[in-house]
Amino acid sequence: MLRTVKARNARSKRAMDARLPKEVEDERTTVFVKGTHTGEVLNAAMKDLMALKRPHAISFSKKNEIHPFDSNTSSLSSLEFWSGKNDASMVLDMLEVGVLNYQSMESFKTPKSTPGHKPLMHFASELFDTHPRFIQLKSILMNFFNGEVVESIHLKGLDHVISISLAPTPPSLNSADPDSSTELPTVHLRVYTTRFMASGSRIPRIELTPMGPFMDFVMRRHQDADSEMWKQAMKQPKLKKQDVEKGLGKKHKNMEVDEMGDLRGRVHIAKQDLGKLQQRKMKGAQSWS
Repeated sequence: MLRTVKARNARSKRAMDARLPKEVEDERTTVFVKGTHTGEVLNAAMKDLMALKRPHAISFSKKNEIHPFDSNTSSLSSLEFWSGKNDASMVLDMLEVGVLNYQSMESFKTPKSTPGHKPLMHFASELFDTHPRFIQLKSILMNFFNGEVVESIHLKGLDHVISISLAPTPPSLNSADPDSSTELPTVHLRVYTTRFMASGSRIPRIELTPMGPFMDFVMRRHQDADSEMWKQAMKQPKLKKQDVEKGLGKKHKNMEVDEMGDLRGRVHIAKQDLGKLQQRKMKGAQSWS
């Protein structure tokens, strides 16, 4: 059962309404928290991932006693405390990976991408659509790097590409338990910047330049989402996306968005009788003899 919280006043009700599921979700802010035994490689990898996530990223330098996969009561309560404090009220699912063959962004003396730009993501394996563990990994990476949802994007805005591929798939993967991580292939994450070259046509020729970071992931522990919590997370609002943008619906009555993107409202008032308006009384001009 999910815990139901009631608003105590109008201000808290507005804050709770802002956290409700939306047709078009706001961009998520990632909180980077260090554990008690994070090494130099992991700290550097977190730093580069934060650089790719900026400006929607927060980093805490202090080490914290948090072990999400442990059954210890104090670890679970610490995770719930962090979730509630940083506006992440529910922990949907979790996935643990090990970092191998790490190459930092600083080791590549090449141009870097602009912070805040959406990346072009490429998943080079059919297992990202068929295997439960890699479907979960793809979903987490998409939520992490996706950024703001837009309907269209300028070609020049695609200044970097994030490629996620897999090592050769073992033959026993198809017959093994889908929840087993012993035979899962290694995940390769690579980041490149794009260069638009002349091609003699309207479609430019694109060249990729390694930008970094480069790292490999080894699949470890995981936790699937609770069925009831997953149902709540996937719940869609009743209003359609077009209705939300136009300001229609019960919550947006007499409101619309004009061609410039400004929200305009219409107020209905009773008919006014100008003859009953209270006017200022003035004395007539006096004649002097």
